[in-house]
Amino acid sequence: MSQSCSPPVRIVCLLLALALGAARSAPAQPAEPPRNIVFILSDDHRYDFMGFHEGAPDFLETPALDRMAREGAHLANAFVTTSLCSPSRASILTGQYAHNHGVVDNTTPVPDDTRFFPQFMQENGYKTAFVGKWHMGEAHDDPRPGFDRWVSFEGQGTYVDPMLNVDGERSRHEGYTTDILTDYAIEWLEEEVDDEEPFFLYLSHKAVHAEFVPAERHVGHYADEEPAYPVTMAKTESNLAGKPRWVREQRYSWHGVDYMYHGRMDFDEFYRRYIETLLALDESVGRVLDYLEASGLAESTLVVYMGDNGFLLGEHGLIDKRNAYEASMRVPMLAWAPGFIEEGVVIEDLIRNIDIAPTFLELTGTSSDLPMDGSSFLELLSGERTGSEADDRAFLYEYYWEYAFPHTPTTFALRGDRYKFIYYHGVWDTEELYDLQNDPQERHNLVRVPAYQDRVHAMRNRLFDRLEAEGAMRVPMRRGNWKADERLIHE
Repeated sequence: MSQSCSPPVRIVCLLLALALGAARSAPAQPAEPPRNIVFILSDDHRYDFMGFHEGAPDFLETPALDRMAREGAHLANAFVTTSLCSPSRASILTGQYAHNHGVVDNTTPVPDDTRFFPQFMQENGYKTAFVGKWHMGEAHDDPRPGFDRWVSFEGQGTYVDPMLNVDGERSRHEGYTTDILTDYAIEWLEEEVDDEEPFFLYLSHKAVHAEFVPAERHVGHYADEEPAYPVTMAKTESNLAGKPRWVREQRYSWHGVDYMYHGRMDFDEFYRRYIETLLALDESVGRVLDYLEASGLAESTLVVYMGDNGFLLGEHGLIDKRNAYEASMRVPMLAWAPGFIEEGVVIEDLIRNIDIAPTFLELTGTSSDLPMDGSSFLELLSGERTGSEADDRAFLYEYYWEYAFPHTPTTFALRGDRYKFIYYHGVWDTEELYDLQNDPQERHNLVRVPAYQDRVHAMRNRLFDRLEAEGAMRVPMRRGNWKADERLIHE
């Protein structure tokens, strides 16, 4: 206010100043939610192998993923409910636990009556495309319902010169699979997407699935770098004490660091090939983001990046996934939507793969009759909700023993904000309880510590109450006729 305001005018000046001040301090109105979705799924990507992540190797380069975290949200506590390709992918597409959708391992066909959420989006007027690894019912690569565009391959596919099924027509493609899939994804955006109809693109990579094959341009990129060995990899009494017998013995198997791939693979080479294969995957993410910005689609599109499961690189003397340890069940997840998601947000709430479908359906205003076990986390992305009122959002983890990989038993776990309880079905072995707040590396099994017996009994009861209430007490058995059985078990 100026000194020239007379007393009557001064009141008006004061009110005007207050109004202007309130306007300046009022929070900005939330941006219009994006109507388009790009979902990028990787394979076997560890939750912490992103350059920006605390604890990542200092030399790790992931500029595109770093950009997503910097300009969007890092969902820092994202998990899968089954750490295996096909069950996890089915859980993403149905919002259901494996015991409900029925895809319990990598060879189980998808039940005939299964419906996936893109089918409902398609019915709601969305253009839809699937590009990449499908893997459920790996015996064929035929187009599945719910997608206007289909680019895929049988089973795990190959890293180089893949045979692709493009809308029902198969042909050999020369080049590196990560690049080729990205080309198809961007081509579809260029040719089929317009302002008339919203779209959903599902870009599903083979990378970085073992056995790793980096793009030729990236071979040797990390040749001079020393692997960052996890502290639990060392074969010390402190690391072995309290661990189940199957974990200690698996160190000398196909999935153990002391005899990995039946002695055919050196750990340091394995490690470097993994992070070199990750380079092309990061480039793919960058190409998608760049295209969305250049085409003007960025402001109307949500991009979510996620891994289908984690991957152990020496933790507890193991490689691979399947088990209920953190490096196995925890996955990377990033969300990017300029103008809708605030920059640099870190979301600490527990997010599960079964939460993807309900989130995307809510965002797109799509109704579905699918009975889902997951719940939407859209309000966390928009900033309308900043945390959960629940003290412990424990969720169920399940893995069913596979004939082809007999080293890991059927596993059930209850994973909460702080504690994790693990139970093994059908083995004469020990259960596990970890205080993840004080022991994030899961070094100290508390299951036999007297002071924790009440918690052990409570979590065991909660686990079995959940299994019983959700119809998960039946343990599926699969016929042992997978084509690689003899090679894997007896070689």
